[in-house]
Amino acid sequence: MQASEQTPASASVDPAEIARFSAMAAEWWDPAGKFKPLHALNPVRLEFIRDRAEEQFGGENPLRGLRVLDIGCGGGLLCEPMARLGADITGLDPSQKNINIAATHAGEQELEINYLAATAEDLAAKGESFDLVLNMEVLEHVANIDHFLGACAALIRPGGMMVCATLNRTLKSFALAIISAEYILRWLPAGTHQWEKFVTPAELRDALERQGLSAHDLTGVSYNPLGGQWSLSTDTDVNYMLTARKD
Repeated sequence: MQASEQTPASASVDPAEIARFSAMAAEWWDPAGKFKPLHALNPVRLEFIRDRAEEQFGGENPLRGLRVLDIGCGGGLLCEPMARLGADITGLDPSQKNINIAATHAGEQELEINYLAATAEDLAAKGESFDLVLNMEVLEHVANIDHFLGACAALIRPGGMMVCATLNRTLKSFALAIISAEYILRWLPAGTHQWEKFVTPAELRDALERQGLSAHDLTGVSYNPLGGQWSLSTDTDVNYMLTARKD
């Protein structure tokens, strides 16, 4: 487990977004805290990632030995289970506070995770490449989606893929992901999301194609308020995931 000491900047990074998440960094591993929605969502994200990796790479444990990059890793909520599944995992985040929290927690769990306070552009400039890139709940926070996805595409090796999870820009997502989640239920701090930065599946597909990637496996993610659980679904109006492949 390693952590760098430099906090970077790039054309795709929004300083206000970094400051917002840095201010909440201490709460990453509190399942009842401000990141409670991500803790609840994690099993569904992992199921989708593992199944798509099995389709792409094969094997009984398709993540074992894969070189994986988690962009915008925060406190490491996805990095740690990926490490336990055998992935060679690097967690990347422009917030040094997030990286410090992630590295400390991984050390307590005796997990080997390479944590870097850096941007996708930084790693792309160094010629790094990965079998699997995770781009989970990040697109709705970047300053320039084309610049960001260009760097992401450069980080995927030929034959590799990226998994994206983000929020659709619909009236339903405005009502549920912002008004309800941030102001009524208070799952998230007010201002966590900006609706105008949400990305429709068609916009994301077109942006990926501009970077030489092909989009597949569009899947909705829905919340059942009665059971308090998330599940994969055909409803992409609010949360959705897809894969992007470099053929």
